[in-house]
Amino acid sequence: MPKILFDLVFLLGCTFAVATATVSAAQPRTTAQSADGIYQQHDATRNGTGKIYLGREISYVMGHQGAGWLERPDREREERTDLLIERLPLEVDDVVADIGAGTGYFSFPVALRVPEGRVLAVDIQPEMLAIIESRKLERSVNNVQPVLGSITDPHLPDTGVNLIYIVDAYHEFSHPFEMGMAMVKALVPGGLLILIEYRAEDPRVPIKPLHKMSEAQAKREMAALGLEWVENGQYLPQQHVLVFRKP
Repeated sequence: MPKILFDLVFLLGCTFAVATATVSAAQPRTTAQSADGIYQQHDATRNGTGKIYLGREISYVMGHQGAGWLERPDREREERTDLLIERLPLEVDDVVADIGAGTGYFSFPVALRVPEGRVLAVDIQPEMLAIIESRKLERSVNNVQPVLGSITDPHLPDTGVNLIYIVDAYHEFSHPFEMGMAMVKALVPGGLLILIEYRAEDPRVPIKPLHKMSEAQAKREMAALGLEWVENGQYLPQQHVLVFRKP
């Protein structure tokens, strides 16, 4: 994976600056409790922000400049994205939220699975939403709706979403607790939240450590939101498919 993609720091609308310093493991690390008690701030490690949530350092964000990588020709073969799209537990009239939708790589094929429903394609970068809007017109797709979110709120309708999925993006959320609570609020009772994340437990997955997540860490963070564990769909070559349910 090209190093430059994960060194891009571009968060439009953000109210904070990400630390860019790289520190050695041998250096002492300072810790300061945040005002709300949810996060801690450490010196940033390589490719990290230094912001700690439930023991995990939040990673840098890939900006809209990396759109080409999201659409790379080998992606389906490498990640079997076709299997993920096929196996998402959807009904034809579901309202689905694609959080961190990027270029709409998943939004448009998922929209074909919910012809009587719609896909809310959420991103915090207007440049990404402009790409989605352009593709809507090119493909004459009416049930994909671009949504400009923020770093703390995806701006989804309350109890209006049947399923939320997040592909390789949750680990980059600068405010995972606030975003998580807003997503839970958007889900209908019994609605599902699915995290697709590169497996931290597998050293063979060629992704930088802060851009991976373990099943145990995901369970810890989703439990903090009040979500129930359902399963890990272990059918992708490199990624977890971690399924949680709103009670």
